[in-house]
Amino acid sequence: MLHDKSTKLISELKTYFSSTDKSIQTLFTVLRSLNLLNKVFQSVDKINSQYSGLQKLMLLLLFPLFDVKDISHFKESALHKLLHCGKDAFYRFIDNPAFSWRTLTYHINLRLFKQVEKSSHLNETKPVKCLIADDTDLPKHGRCFELLSRIYSHVTNSFNYGFKGLFLGYHDGTSFFGLDFSLHGEKGDEKKQNYKPYGLTNKQQQARYRKERDVASAGKQRVNEYFKTKTEMLIEMIKTAIMQGIRFDYLLTDSWFTNFELVRFIASRRIKCHFLGMVKRGKMQYLYKGLSLNFSEILNRLKRSKMKYHKRINCYSYEATVDLKGIEVKLFFCRMGKHGSWHGLLTTNTKLTFEEAFRIYSTRWTIEVYFKESKQYLGLGKCQSQDFDAQIAATTIAMLQYNLFSVAKRFECYESFGALFRAAKSEILELNVK
Repeated sequence: MLHDKSTKLISELKTYFSSTDKSIQTLFTVLRSLNLLNKVFQSVDKINSQYSGLQKLMLLLLFPLFDVKDISHFKESALHKLLHCGKDAFYRFIDNPAFSWRTLTYHINLRLFKQVEKSSHLNETKPVKCLIADDTDLPKHGRCFELLSRIYSHVTNSFNYGFKGLFLGYHDGTSFFGLDFSLHGEKGDEKKQNYKPYGLTNKQQQARYRKERDVASAGKQRVNEYFKTKTEMLIEMIKTAIMQGIRFDYLLTDSWFTNFELVRFIASRRIKCHFLGMVKRGKMQYLYKGLSLNFSEILNRLKRSKMKYHKRINCYSYEATVDLKGIEVKLFFCRMGKHGSWHGLLTTNTKLTFEEAFRIYSTRWTIEVYFKESKQYLGLGKCQSQDFDAQIAATTIAMLQYNLFSVAKRFECYESFGALFRAAKSEILELNVK
């Protein structure tokens, strides 16, 4: 059960919204049913604190409803009129390196998944469940953030200062949920790594915020993750998801993450899952009909045969079953229309047809929608605290907010995330002008 004070706090805040607003009522109902235990927050709770760690988390999750962009804007909000605390109480909460935000994320997500499963209607066909991995730019204004680096944006084709966020999401066949993440820097050009590592001069590195952490703390673990490769971290996050009981049919990635290490890891799992990802026209070698060939060489040989046309999606394709360093995989070569460029898909499920692979892989777009909506409505990556622990906390909170809204959207059948968000915020306008 929720702690009494936390339940009372939610009830008090709920009274400021009309009982006819379904989106608000659904969100509060979901929050009350999470069954969060105060023992999860023991590392951040202070004896003389007015609000417990659980209560502070609930308030932070509700910030979007009260039009609070981030903690720095708390004093200007309607929520500040209802509470008797300053923004420092929230900063102390999110700056604490002892608190495990990953543990909290799974604690909440697993309960959300159970709620969704209970309310889901039985389908004749079993939904395809997928883990989806991708990274996104989280730019920052200024150069004093802890562990800040110079990152390259493939969207704007320019350099910025900030973090690269590696995210792992879960799609249950209907909705997307943020599952896990890690923040990384980019070392940059090998020639510059000795005198300008991570794109920063010695003076710029000295100007960055610094903080000492206990070697056994959750915050130190997150700092260690910053220096790992994305493939290494993605494998660790998938292992954690499996250990937490998450089961999936496919791991979906773009071409950047399609490599032998990840394919081998997925192919070796005992939970009968498969890899499905885009593949680059690179030098990766496959054994095809006794010959070691790359993507382009296999495609040139396949062009001697008749290609298939898929009328529903106006797409032409070839396919070939090949060997990737001892692992049997299927390659799909496809192009949209007669004059499109050739693209490749790789899967460890050799029984999959191209149209099935195309339909399943299209689910990967949901993580792009997650990035767009979280940045637009929930301030993903906008935290201006220099503390790396605060960056981890703010990213986690934005991810949990998105998951809560996803459940409410699903229960109330809103057409889009934006429509739900606008409906949930509509009643707060009156509080803001009082």
